[in-house]
Amino acid sequence: MPDPKSIASLLPHGWDQMPFEHFREGVEICRLWQGSPDVALLRYAPGATVPRHRHGGLETILVLSGTQSDDAGDYEKGTIVFNPAGSEHRVWSDRGCVVLIQWERPVEFV
Repeated sequence: MPDPKSIASLLPHGWDQMPFEHFREGVEICRLWQGSPDVALLRYAPGATVPRHRHGGLETILVLSGTQSDDAGDYEKGTIVFNPAGSEHRVWSDRGCVVLIQWERPVEFV
C-alpha cells in the first residue's frame, strides 16, 4: 500500500513553486499522484485548447485560478466540474487558468 502524501500551502498560489512540465501545446502539468486515480495540476496559457475527447472514467476538476471553458460553459475560480465516464467535450481557456484535476482512466481523443 502506498504511503500517504500531503502538499502544504497549495493555496492561494503555492502551485507557482511546483514543478510543471510540458503536457501539450499551451498546457503544462504537475503530477501530484500517479495511480488510480491520477491527480495533477494543469496550467493553461491564455488561448490554450485541448481537443475533443471522451472520458473512460470519472474526471473531477476544481478551478483554482482563471477560467476554464468547455462545450457546456465557462467555469470560474472555485467551480468544481464532474465529467462522468463516456462524456465528451473539448476544453479551452481564453485568459489562462490553473486547475486541480483527478481522473480514473485516460481519455480517448475523438
